[in-house]
Amino acid sequence: MPGSPSRLTDDLKHGLDAPICLTWELTYGCNLACVHCLSSSGRRDPDELRTDELLRVVDELHDLQVFYVNIGGGEPTIRPDFYDVVDYAVSRGVGVKFSTNGSTITPEKAQRLAATDYLDVQISIDGALAATNDAVRGDGSYATARRAMDHLAEAGFGPFKISVVVTRHNVAELDAFEALAAHYGAQLRLTRLRPSGRGADTWAELHPTAGQQVELYRWLVDRPGVLTGDSFFHLSALGEPLPGLNLCGAGRVVCLIDPVGDVYACPFVLHPEFRAGSVRDPGGFAHVWRGSELFRSLREPTSAGACASCGAYDACQGGCMASKFFTGLPLDGPDPECVRGFGEAALAAVAAGSAPVPGPVHSSPVRLVRKPAG
Repeated sequence: MPGSPSRLTDDLKHGLDAPICLTWELTYGCNLACVHCLSSSGRRDPDELRTDELLRVVDELHDLQVFYVNIGGGEPTIRPDFYDVVDYAVSRGVGVKFSTNGSTITPEKAQRLAATDYLDVQISIDGALAATNDAVRGDGSYATARRAMDHLAEAGFGPFKISVVVTRHNVAELDAFEALAAHYGAQLRLTRLRPSGRGADTWAELHPTAGQQVELYRWLVDRPGVLTGDSFFHLSALGEPLPGLNLCGAGRVVCLIDPVGDVYACPFVLHPEFRAGSVRDPGGFAHVWRGSELFRSLREPTSAGACASCGAYDACQGGCMASKFFTGLPLDGPDPECVRGFGEAALAAVAAGSAPVPGPVHSSPVRLVRKPAG
């Protein structure tokens, strides 16, 4: 029926005139070296978009009536023109949500952010305890993030977001994350770990176990107010669908612009096979979104492939494209974390070394460092 969730989902599968939201990585530069970083950030790229190019993209997004941009990196706030870009976007009616490790959020910066309309701040942590977080994000990063939260709270910013990538080492801390968000009057946002960027090297060690996925699903079902950004639609095969669109929006309702202006179908698949064009090409971003052959192909009807015989396909839609691609599974195959166990069997058949290599890389390899709590 018109207006029903299923009808809306079907419409969105065919793509929109403009993305609902757009992930925009302003820089590959970062002062941390998180072991699961989807963009392998570290050093700035000398060919990053100039300030005037960034502002031109904002104008395009305004003309396309994009609701908001999700700015990240790298650590976006280390760009000297970061606040100029944010202010310009807001002045043009393009909302901004940006993700930060909090290292540059001083009391003065927090006051400035609190005075800016149409702005959302997301502080990233990956442990409710310093030992859990710092093993993934680096020594002292938990304390840095908490200071940023304190500054935002003291400035009266409002309900900022606390963003957590769920791993097998922090699933046991879900209640503690919830309590931390409540302490600040913040919103909790959980996202899925993908084998993208440096995450390709740490995914096998970090991704939640099958039992933890069930635990996470039940926890989310009981807390519809916890944000997920549709990260966990593969879990809907366990029963009641989680809130949200529950589909892969790559090239349909979302995409990514990287620091040098390349446009990718999905924020988690930075690979030449999923590069749709560049904002520096004639026609800019609008031409890429509306004319890319890759995007057109992603908007075509797809078959269930190897999942056709599974009764849960309508609920999980075959899972995450990025997770399949970077583990060497076919895009019409099961998700590697398929809750029915089909992904595990499919992974066993993948030849060693055959999975695509994420790129580009702007850092040296890093490793998970586990320290005792205390």
